[in-house]
Amino acid sequence: MNKKKIFNDPVYGFITIPGSFIFDIIEHPYFQRLRRIKQLGLTDLVYPGALHTRFHHALGAMHLMGMALNRLRSRGHQISEEEKEAALAAILLHDIGHGPFSHALEKTLLSHIAHEKLSYLIMEKLNKEFNGKLDLTIKMFLNLYERKFFHQLISSQLDMDRMDYLKRDSFFTGVMEGTIGADRIIKMLDIVDDELVVEEKGIYSIENFLSSRRLMYWQVYLHKTTVCAEKMLIQIIRRAQHLSLTGENLFASEALNVFLQQKITLEDFTQNHHYLQAFTSLDDYDLWGAIKIWKNHKDPVLSLLCNQLLERKLFRIEISRTQFEEEKIEQLRKEVVKNLGLPEEHSEYFVVNGVLRNRAYLPVSNKINVLTKRGQVLDVAQAYDLPNIKAISKIVKKHYLCWPKNVSL
Repeated sequence: MNKKKIFNDPVYGFITIPGSFIFDIIEHPYFQRLRRIKQLGLTDLVYPGALHTRFHHALGAMHLMGMALNRLRSRGHQISEEEKEAALAAILLHDIGHGPFSHALEKTLLSHIAHEKLSYLIMEKLNKEFNGKLDLTIKMFLNLYERKFFHQLISSQLDMDRMDYLKRDSFFTGVMEGTIGADRIIKMLDIVDDELVVEEKGIYSIENFLSSRRLMYWQVYLHKTTVCAEKMLIQIIRRAQHLSLTGENLFASEALNVFLQQKITLEDFTQNHHYLQAFTSLDDYDLWGAIKIWKNHKDPVLSLLCNQLLERKLFRIEISRTQFEEEKIEQLRKEVVKNLGLPEEHSEYFVVNGVLRNRAYLPVSNKINVLTKRGQVLDVAQAYDLPNIKAISKIVKKHYLCWPKNVSL
């Protein structure tokens, strides 16, 4: 059987699967599940073209990884075929632990379990199925391999993951400000003391990369309407879990029911394979199917939220650089109770507040290092007098407050 298949990718053109083992990973049901998880969650409610999936992104990141490794080889760095295959598998599987709607439900459907933790558990399970062929892949993923640049290519502030999602998300949303020169950055990569560096002449490409990331966060990832929609989805799951935990028999797929009827911790995942099996059967379709049924549920909170999300009758949102006064929040809750005719304790599902953070570059960890013409290795934020990079090295924090549009103060 020919396993060197070719994908026609709208971003890069033709992507070739480099070997039979990589093909087998892609063919596995765990990986195929990523076809049913949108890369940007509910962002298509703002940018209708944002319908691409985690499957697309993983293949794109693998493509960029292959380009980067070939470039480093051309510079004379020794990278074995075993190392190359392991790195390709690692970037291919780096998002395998994402659940429905990507990041939106990590703190509700799951008990604050980061997708990276689940990616590792799924890799371990796949490793058993593939008779230990992912041993080196897992070492690279966990940064336990002595050649540290492999992990930096998989997970750092200049990894193949970020390069692909910025380029891909920009393409599918149509937000051209997010466009980056991934090809040029990859051509500027080098290795010094087993650490990834960028040649000095690539400094402006890095500046553009970081600026694009910052802009994409405000215009796409933290777009106020996307934030609203995700908060509504989170409230739907919170309500569904509350009803399930108090004995209500809600319509849901078998996999979804597992996570509605109990709070599952990371320890539960490690001790009972049933939970991981349920998770790897879960995708966006489970949630949408349930929401379409729940819109007719007798519970007024659940049905109202589901109807509003399905019909795109989203909450109003206010963004502020300062924290909202508690008096305003309480007043909104009272108005919700009065306008929607709900018990006071249900107002928490309709008035939601929190904090948005934009971190384009954090020089305190995983620095982007620049190799100067004199052979020095310096942090990109310190290497040159580039006010833009220094400015985006700071964490920008904004507060948000959401509530139904038909409720006003």
